[in-house]
Amino acid sequence: MIKPEQIESIITNSCETIKQEHIIQRIWEHDHTVWKPEPTEITNRLGWLHSPAAMQDAIHEITSFADQIMSEGFTHALLLGMGGSSLAPEVFRSIFGVKSGFPDLAVLDSTTPGAVLAAARMFKPEKTLFIASTKSGGTVETLSFLKYFFNATQKKVGDDAVGKHFIAITDPGSGLEALAKNLNFRKIFLNDPDIGGRFSALSYFGLVPAGLIGVDLNLLLQRASSAIRDCRENTGSNQNVTDCVRLGIFLGAFAQKGKDKLTLMLSPAITPLGVWIEQLIAESTGKEGAGILPVVGEAILKPEDYSEDRLFVYFKFRDDATYDARIKAMSDYGHPVFQIHLRDEYDVGGEFFRWEMATAIAGHLLKINPFDQPNVEAAKVLARKMVTAYQEKGRLPEPDPSLQTQDIAIFTDEKIKNLADALTKFFAKANPGNMGIGRSYVAIQAFIAPTAEADAALLKLRTKIQQNYRFATTVGYGPRFLHSTGQLHKGDAGNGLFIQITADNPEDAPIPDHAGNGASSMSFGVLALAQALGDRQALLDANRTVIRFHLSGNILEGIVKLVETIQ
Repeated sequence: MIKPEQIESIITNSCETIKQEHIIQRIWEHDHTVWKPEPTEITNRLGWLHSPAAMQDAIHEITSFADQIMSEGFTHALLLGMGGSSLAPEVFRSIFGVKSGFPDLAVLDSTTPGAVLAAARMFKPEKTLFIASTKSGGTVETLSFLKYFFNATQKKVGDDAVGKHFIAITDPGSGLEALAKNLNFRKIFLNDPDIGGRFSALSYFGLVPAGLIGVDLNLLLQRASSAIRDCRENTGSNQNVTDCVRLGIFLGAFAQKGKDKLTLMLSPAITPLGVWIEQLIAESTGKEGAGILPVVGEAILKPEDYSEDRLFVYFKFRDDATYDARIKAMSDYGHPVFQIHLRDEYDVGGEFFRWEMATAIAGHLLKINPFDQPNVEAAKVLARKMVTAYQEKGRLPEPDPSLQTQDIAIFTDEKIKNLADALTKFFAKANPGNMGIGRSYVAIQAFIAPTAEADAALLKLRTKIQQNYRFATTVGYGPRFLHSTGQLHKGDAGNGLFIQITADNPEDAPIPDHAGNGASSMSFGVLALAQALGDRQALLDANRTVIRFHLSGNILEGIVKLVETIQ
């Protein structure tokens, strides 16, 4: 383990380099050479630097719109989106709640039929505002949701009124903008196209949903502006480096030394912020054989139960000591620790910007472009091929299982005798690393409906793996994780072990071919499985280790069986 003085020395040395090379000044000057010699997908992705200031002029528009929605009797809002379009709104709803009188907000970002049908049964179209949110305007999941809920709402309120229940948030000139105009959406918010999806929390993508639930946008942006001042001030060669810059150096400098498992510990009231950070860090840094793996929601064990590839960031409200003793023990043991103190929930506005800047700095240290996502398209292309095959032949090109038990089909490239043998051989492929550095991690990819019960079962699974093997573990619901950690899975150094969980669907839901038309050539169940199969093949093509378990019985019981079988 590293002594505290060594940890500080590593940060100090990197700070000096950052100052001498004027990295922060050059970032503000939009100098693409901070990251790469060519400006492609850099100079047109730096709008986030100015978003808090630019959005000040949009506050009145957003709050007036929220007032209008309330005056018309809307009681709920359902955001239809993925990744950068959905995670910030989810953070706002989870941390701030809903101000009295404002419509309640939920996010749908799962194509599993169970999730879609649960949302359809929960929200009355007559009282619901649907928010179609996608930067590109062509995200297949978002457009599938849109068509499904447009048709359901049309049946309830009629052709003339259905458009009044929908708004769009997208980039100018996107396919969604054209579709929204054609379908007479009540409003279209056009975002700055120079802001990447995962950097868009403080733009229309995050602030419109926040305004709809009554978040004080003025105060939120004030906190963001304060973080900007912190990131810009005192960065000269003779000045101390601010906490904003130190965070980026902490992430990048230790990742360079193999401590690339960023483990987040958060006060219970701000736990939801972790999933937004997970997407930002994973998709931004996981490429070109590099990457920082964000670990969110893992069970907290004793310091000696973690390998040497860990570094910890601890978020806390100033009056919350929930994890103080545990984080002190981590630091005393020699794990690098960075602490962030928040006054209240509105400091989240500052954290959005702080982490965006920190990610840009870490990208510089890792010599990567933090604003592109070169490996994301691979899984999308393969999923589209799966869908095309389904449309031509009436079934997905699914391989035969390596072993079929009574209620679990196992897909692996090993000859296996039973479930225990499959798991043993799977974990045997892990890289133990040198003193823990370069050690494998385990990513559980669950293409099942996200529920509290599923959360609990998957936590038991990852904890069993964590305790038995000391691997960092992550859990992602599919296809949501494809828009966050999916880039890292295929673009990092290749130390991931991937457990894919799919399941039969007791019910399915059709995806309309067109909004306003009931004809359907595919269902959500088919789409979700196509995405799972496509991502599995993309991982295999990238020489990753993958095992798939398809559960045909009770899903929760199937996960418990996996937990009980791990040796």
